[in-house]
Amino acid sequence: MEELIAARPAGDASGGDICRRESGAVAALLPGGRLHLQHGPIDILAQGWGEEAAVRAGYARAAARFSTLLQELVAELPALRAERATVSGGVARRMAAAVAPFRPAFITPMAAVAGAVAEEVLAALAGPGIDRALVNNGGDIALHLGPGQGLICVLAATGGRDRVALRAEGPVRGIATSGWRGRSFSLGIADAVTVLAKTAAQADAAATMVANAVDLPGHPAIRRRPARDLQADSDLGGRLVTVAVPPLSAGDRDAALTAGLAAAESFRARGLIEAAAILLQGGMRLTGALALIQEREGE
Repeated sequence: MEELIAARPAGDASGGDICRRESGAVAALLPGGRLHLQHGPIDILAQGWGEEAAVRAGYARAAARFSTLLQELVAELPALRAERATVSGGVARRMAAAVAPFRPAFITPMAAVAGAVAEEVLAALAGPGIDRALVNNGGDIALHLGPGQGLICVLAATGGRDRVALRAEGPVRGIATSGWRGRSFSLGIADAVTVLAKTAAQADAAATMVANAVDLPGHPAIRRRPARDLQADSDLGGRLVTVAVPPLSAGDRDAALTAGLAAAESFRARGLIEAAAILLQGGMRLTGALALIQEREGE
């Protein structure tokens, strides 16, 4: 599933400048006014809208902050892979804070790493003269919306049918997606779960937890393997992660979706998320603002 944020830039900061820092991080200005940041497994597209000089200055700040992020995370990896540990770096603290409300269920700070990195880069990018900005870290998105500003979020996996207008006066500043087909391991069988929340790190953690809840425990045809067999240093250790899901009966699919929806609605009732879209083999469940949109369209 892919999230698309559609808006027209108020200022174009396009160019062809490329900067490779001693750390190995690369920053490049792309046509259309986007900033590309890449270092190891981190691959980010960012964009700001506003005064051209302000956007360029914001991009410079974002590139500078990004240049040391990977080293900071690597330095604290043992703690970040543990359920409970003390961390000190800025991104690490964002990660730990984002996952804490979901305990006592199993979750480590690594469940929020992509969203937390996006937030950290956005915090550097945003500033005076920048009306709107977004940082997309592999589908996990952090947003800045100045007074009176807004963006449209389109859920591509639903054929563009489901959209939500994100406005400055609203609470949503983060979008994240998780599922067993994604970049990270999942304990569940969701094709995709997209969550809207107050922060990108919180959305990231919640998407992981909802995706884990979309499940059919004990189903004999669902293939699972210990996470450590697939990645020796996985924070999931010996927990069984999903590697293959066969075509499900309508009853099984609906049961798994219902379990995921129950988790999402529980998190929404606690104020941890604002909305969620859960997808599995052609079935879908929506809650929060996304559900309200679907109800209006069905009138």
